[in-house]
Amino acid sequence: MSAPSSDKAFVEFDRVQKSYDGEVLVVKDLNLAMPKGEFLTMLGPSGSGKTTCLMMLAGFETATHGEIRLGGKEINNIPPHRRGIGMVFQNYALFPHMTVGENLSFPLEVRGMGKDDRDTKVKRALDMVQMGAFANRRPAQLSGGQQQRIALARALVFDPALVLMDEPLGALDKQLREHMQYEIKHLHESLGITVVYVTHDQSEALTMSDRVAVFDDGIIQQLAPPDDLYERPENSFVAQFIGENNKLSGTVLSRSGDAVTVKLASGETCQALAVKCGDAGSETLLSIRPERVRIGGAKDANSTKAEVLELIYLGDHIRCRLNVHGNDQFIVKVPNAAGKGPLAIGDTTMVSWDVEDARALDPLK
Repeated sequence: MSAPSSDKAFVEFDRVQKSYDGEVLVVKDLNLAMPKGEFLTMLGPSGSGKTTCLMMLAGFETATHGEIRLGGKEINNIPPHRRGIGMVFQNYALFPHMTVGENLSFPLEVRGMGKDDRDTKVKRALDMVQMGAFANRRPAQLSGGQQQRIALARALVFDPALVLMDEPLGALDKQLREHMQYEIKHLHESLGITVVYVTHDQSEALTMSDRVAVFDDGIIQQLAPPDDLYERPENSFVAQFIGENNKLSGTVLSRSGDAVTVKLASGETCQALAVKCGDAGSETLLSIRPERVRIGGAKDANSTKAEVLELIYLGDHIRCRLNVHGNDQFIVKVPNAAGKGPLAIGDTTMVSWDVEDARALDPLK
């Protein structure tokens, strides 16, 4: 689940715990190592511990137990302003009484840099985010997207070893948010900076990250590249949290190597890939991605009848909601190749999927 400590690690959490009241742990024995230059996203629902981890790394919160290291050096007791870390917040945190240029110059002035050097670095940072013409404006004269670009430039202006971003795009509308995702990704790639990014938005995490740490209940449930998380979720929480997912509850009848035969609630059986399930008699949850389900075709080991309940036209595909094995929220995405889907509401059809596309996981809590 979590990466072991390594001599090559740039950021390390070593057995880190955090409690605010001395009793309840909001972060539980976190072990995480990331190399220099990586873009790592901490993803999870509210209260999962991801933001607390970011705040401990920034120095705004103190670990109750364990060590946090940056570049091999323990930083638990180093104050935030001496960690050399750039920070981007959701609310931008720009000084309203300063111009854009003054906002960027301030962290350099605090570090004792001369005016000429400050001016050079401010210009470079503003050019990075395509805001070079806005140096003399005040934050109130900028749009939300422009303010976010300035906040990003301010985090980069002093060439930090590490940049932390806490829900930085949360206040932007959908189209601008998606545009800024690509801008931040391209900046990371061109500058080679190390980024730890916190979000509860799964599409944001999948779009931008080298690796994603999925948090729940203060624990990393899975740490992997985005495609691994989506294609190979290791438990039912990750399967439900990352992407859209069909779930079918059942009981394991038999197990043979990597495959299990599962008796579903409807009484029918299904074959699946054994990922995180017990032996015969144990409950399991099958996870099947909507795009992996086929409509029509001959009956085989993993095919069953389905009733069409709803059809939604979405341009490039048609979203079909079916009743499958008693689950009336079973979704299939049918590519819109001919401009019209082959189904109508009320139809009965066959659906099927490959054995390896049905992952037998732990039952949902």
